[in-house]
Amino acid sequence: MGEVEPGPAGPLEPPEPPEAAATRRPGGIRVLKRNMKHNGSRNCLNRRSRFGSRERDWLREDVKRGCVYLYGADTTTATTTTTSSSSSTSSSSDLHLVLCTVETSASEICAGEGRESLYLQLHGDLVRRLEPTERPLQIVYDYLSRLGFEDPVRIQEEATNPDLSCMIRFYGEKPCQMDHLDRILLSGIYNVRKGKTQLHKWAERLVVLCGTCLIVSSVKDCQTGKMHILPLVGGKIEEVKRRQHSLAFSSAGAQAQTYHVSFETLAEYQRWQRQASKVVSQRISTVDLSCYSLEEVPEHLFYSQDITYLNLRHNFMQLERPGGLDTLYKFSQLKGLNLSHNKLGLFPVLLCEISTLTELNLSCNGFHDLPSQIGNLLNLQTLCLDGNVLTALPDELGNLQQLTSLGISFNNFSQIPEVLEKLTLLDKVVMAGNRLEVLNLGVLTRMSHVKHVDLRMNHLKTVIIENLEGNKHITHMDLRDNQLTDLDLSSLCSLEQLHCERNQLRELTLSGFSLRTLYANWNRLTAVNVYPVPSLLTSLELSRNLLECVPDWACEAKKLEILDMSYNLLTEVPVRILSSLSLRKLMLGHNHIHVLPALVEHIPLEVLDIQHNTLSRLPDTLFSKALNLRYLNASANSLESLPSACAGEESLSVLQLLYLTNNLLTDQCIPVLVGHPHLRILHLANNQLQTFPASKLNKLEQLEELNLSGNKLKAIPTTIANCKRLHTLVAHANNISIFPEILQLPQIQFVDLSCNDLTEILIPEALPATLQDLDLTGNTNLVLEHKTLDMFSHITTLKIDQKPLPTTDSTVTSTFWSHGLAEMAGQRNKLCVSALAMDNFAEGVGAVYGMFDGDRNEELPRLLQCTMADVLLEEVQHSTNDTVFMANTFLVSHRKLGMAGQKLGSSALLCYIRPDTADPTSGFSLTVANVGTCQAVLCRGGKPVSLSKIFSLEQDPEEAQRVKDQKAIITEDNKVNGVTCCTRMLGCTYLYPWILPKPHISSTPLTIQDELLILGNKALWEHLSYLEAVNAVRHVQDPLAAAKKLCTLAQSYGCQDNVGAMVVYLNIGEEGCTCEMTGLTLPGPVGFASTAAIKDAPKPTTPSSSSGIASEFSSEMSTSEVSSEVGSTASDEHNPGGLEASLLPRPERRCSLHPVPTSGGFQRQPSCATFSSNQSDNGLDSDDDQPVEGVITNGSRVEVEVDIHCCRGRDLENSPTLPKNSSTPCPEEHARGLAFGIRRQNSVNSGILLPVNKDKTELQKSPSTSCLYGKKLSNGSIVPLEDSLNLIEVATEAPRRKTGYFAAPTQLEPEDQFVVPRDLEEEVKEQMKQHQESRPEPEPSEEERTEPLEEFDTAL
Repeated sequence: MGEVEPGPAGPLEPPEPPEAAATRRPGGIRVLKRNMKHNGSRNCLNRRSRFGSRERDWLREDVKRGCVYLYGADTTTATTTTTSSSSSTSSSSDLHLVLCTVETSASEICAGEGRESLYLQLHGDLVRRLEPTERPLQIVYDYLSRLGFEDPVRIQEEATNPDLSCMIRFYGEKPCQMDHLDRILLSGIYNVRKGKTQLHKWAERLVVLCGTCLIVSSVKDCQTGKMHILPLVGGKIEEVKRRQHSLAFSSAGAQAQTYHVSFETLAEYQRWQRQASKVVSQRISTVDLSCYSLEEVPEHLFYSQDITYLNLRHNFMQLERPGGLDTLYKFSQLKGLNLSHNKLGLFPVLLCEISTLTELNLSCNGFHDLPSQIGNLLNLQTLCLDGNVLTALPDELGNLQQLTSLGISFNNFSQIPEVLEKLTLLDKVVMAGNRLEVLNLGVLTRMSHVKHVDLRMNHLKTVIIENLEGNKHITHMDLRDNQLTDLDLSSLCSLEQLHCERNQLRELTLSGFSLRTLYANWNRLTAVNVYPVPSLLTSLELSRNLLECVPDWACEAKKLEILDMSYNLLTEVPVRILSSLSLRKLMLGHNHIHVLPALVEHIPLEVLDIQHNTLSRLPDTLFSKALNLRYLNASANSLESLPSACAGEESLSVLQLLYLTNNLLTDQCIPVLVGHPHLRILHLANNQLQTFPASKLNKLEQLEELNLSGNKLKAIPTTIANCKRLHTLVAHANNISIFPEILQLPQIQFVDLSCNDLTEILIPEALPATLQDLDLTGNTNLVLEHKTLDMFSHITTLKIDQKPLPTTDSTVTSTFWSHGLAEMAGQRNKLCVSALAMDNFAEGVGAVYGMFDGDRNEELPRLLQCTMADVLLEEVQHSTNDTVFMANTFLVSHRKLGMAGQKLGSSALLCYIRPDTADPTSGFSLTVANVGTCQAVLCRGGKPVSLSKIFSLEQDPEEAQRVKDQKAIITEDNKVNGVTCCTRMLGCTYLYPWILPKPHISSTPLTIQDELLILGNKALWEHLSYLEAVNAVRHVQDPLAAAKKLCTLAQSYGCQDNVGAMVVYLNIGEEGCTCEMTGLTLPGPVGFASTAAIKDAPKPTTPSSSSGIASEFSSEMSTSEVSSEVGSTASDEHNPGGLEASLLPRPERRCSLHPVPTSGGFQRQPSCATFSSNQSDNGLDSDDDQPVEGVITNGSRVEVEVDIHCCRGRDLENSPTLPKNSSTPCPEEHARGLAFGIRRQNSVNSGILLPVNKDKTELQKSPSTSCLYGKKLSNGSIVPLEDSLNLIEVATEAPRRKTGYFAAPTQLEPEDQFVVPRDLEEEVKEQMKQHQESRPEPEPSEEERTEPLEEFDTAL
């Protein structure tokens, strides 16, 4: 295969226009290429050398242009194990950058590159050869479009990203992996000796191991000479001890032959031994060549004539090739053939000539029809045709009288094929995922040989009964996930098992003659009729329906062992049910049961779940009559006491798991627990316990898990040290002040003592090696010494409160939102849930929260936790449309997962709180995006509002239909290809196009009624409803305690999986008003700017919703320090008019919660400003001025402190212009100072002083604040003690400035301020008065009257 010599590395050549390329190359080729060579490093090509500015300019001219990265082949290492996603697989490989258009075909690129073919690899998996007419760039664009990208420009940009190669990659030569080659064929020239004795001499021979045989031939005449074929199945392979690196291959049987082969190196010896050992260990002649990207079978494979089973699944087998499908008839003993997932398109007719076939799998090949020759396979017993697009079966299929299994699921059948009536040995009709709308029971009645019918995931709406004749042969029926509203199968008198979950059934009628199991969960059933009484019924599941009572026939079922009627409308439990002598498992949770009947006789009940009812007490004889009871869950009731375990001294209770969370239990229930000495798991969370007697806990020696959180305990008894088997202790949200003696327990693993009153920890000399997780957060008075921290260093997870770092900037976190996070592994040994929480996002003007659930992997959630916020910050700078930047955040994060995301996947939830840039007066907006099963719920006015969507096959019919239309195989446990129930995830790229990363996005403006936001993974929401979760944490003060409570509730309600919860408290109400807040600027559409950035780039920004502590200058700061912080950028960019501009009316500054009624946005001013002038106040040079003592000066500047706050008053709202006499303030105004507003007009900074009347008459003298008679809140804002609705902007008047320059300091101390000494107050006031009187007030221009002024948000 020819190859063009790569050009030198460096900038790309200037791209030719397509017209020039077409004239230079034959056939109108429009390909612009550049070869770049790796120089020993996988990452030696940076972005610039890959793609230059000229190439980008060429691409911007047309969105149909782009580039294709063409990778070279690698024959030494596996492409799927490379460590760099953006490089080729070997340091010697060439990376070609081909500039082309969407119309450029593969043949044109091959002609320009000197290649024979191009190859496409998706997700690091299989590699297929492109057809000459296929267009590579269009393939990439279509791929990105199907992922979820919509903007053509963004698609073009993503296509140029080399990181995309982890998902889609083109090769100029077919890449080869050594491990794959070894499994397909091993060959080499070695010294060979025949026979077990040494009579034969060693000779050089060509040795080939392929399929099930060892082939030895002459080196010269290897193709035409004599070949010795040694079958290895059932034989043996041994090491030759007398010769180094030698193996003895022996065939099976009495006349076994042996060949000795001597290898040159140890590596070759090990390769041959490993592969040959797999062959000889087989009992039957099976060759597995699946997932090797084969287009044909190796020619040496045809020498293995003993092959009986050949697996060619997941390849790209061709028809007319030397080793193609048309040659498979040469295997004379072939019985089983698997050709699934080969994208054949057309049925290989020559396969019908392999008369020995008994098993044939042709799933997922895109067949539209079957040839009539299929009737020639008379020995066929199993035929699998799932995942095609068949609409009918040929009549010749009826000739296959030995056919016992036929799979035609996930095709396009609209009715049951009539040819199935001829297949008398066929006992199953498997047609899941087709398009049946009507079920005609008469057709099934005529098929007397059919016993099992699988019609799940069709479009069934009605069932037709042709006659009253009963069907006595159908025993199993599966009708899950259809659209049935009423179902009458009473004619199926032999029916033993029925699945009809997730329909819309209101009424169900069945025959009870043979009924054994009934599954009818997730419907709308109000009545279930079974006649006669099902005497053989053992399992009945009717959960999540609308049943108001237990059916009478269920009470009379004598063999009923399992009854699940949870999530219904039951108000009572029949005595016959609870007293049943056969019932072992009873699930009655989430109903309205007030009381349970008393037990008179002993019952065999083992599991009882009565959570989420309204029970105030349990039957007194429950534990004495139900002696087999092992599991009891009575959480979320109103229990005030517990029944006694036994009447005698010795307890016969075998109770092991007891869940009593969220009741009204007090300390009086503790003595009762002693009657259950076999307790392993005890949950008493969220009750009213104040003490736990030490003597009682001492007797629970078998205890392994104890949950006492959410009570009022002040201590854990010291006798807990006797619970030697205890591995989990959860006691958060109590009043515990003394650390319990648990560090001496030999098996302790998880300890949660968060949100208590711990002050110190007394630890032993050595900690238990089993301790993995210790949570001490929320103990505000706890101080850990360095010695203690060193002792805890071996713990895998140690959670303690981080001490706040000293900072001069207060962020919005302390005012608007705060969060708490809880994650619990449950009964799994690893935590696969990660969370993202950034209260201060994008310089304090927003927040980001996320939840990631990897199900069974922990790698992807951690990757997303570390990268997704950075991706969001970058995307926000490119677009202000929440739908666009949120979708792109998910799609880019999906790409950035790289090779880790090829086989692994994760659910993801991201919540972004930001100021509403579209409408600044509306405050904050919340944007939520999610894929998978993680969900977010907003509490608004005490009611839950769901903000996310569950992307699962069971709960999203639209997504399920999309996956079906794309011919995915959905297994019986409702998983895509048996992998995941999610239809949209980040990662799992190998399941494309069934699994996509495009998220569901919703946006809502936050209001005063929004109290909190809850984020949770699948396990949390499976056990807690939205309403219960909201009600559980609404009145919990600490968000950490709230999140802990949710996780505890989920575990107590039956969750055994990883559970994660995050609670974000929102403070968008009056107490979170920002009218009094200062300190930060607002983000613009392309980013977030701080006050320090304004002096460098004085550009208009959007309003800010950020709060901060008032930053003020200290009178002790030197003038040089002030000048250095302010900066010395030139003032030429600003209006020379400076502060001499006329006093113009300024709209009142309001926060987002109190917007100005008129049009226009609000702006918050930072609390500090520095006015400078190179001339003094009296018009003379500053050098001639006499400095005023107490005023900070630096010769050419006078700097004063100004503290500015928003207001909620209405004194300025009603006055669009100032009164005429306002330009001459009275002496009282001088004494109080003036408030300043700054506007920006015509892109020129004009400092305008706006005097505002005050009520106070003297300057503030306290060094801790610059506001008259005010107090400082926790968020740093300052409010007056009186007249809170009046304007409170207070400052001394700044000197006149003639340069128009002003700047803000970069770092400000919160407690600094400008202080006028008491002895200079009168002098300063007099100077201020003179300045104000001497200032003219020109009339505003017409433009200023008519056009709203653009506000410049910076520090005064």
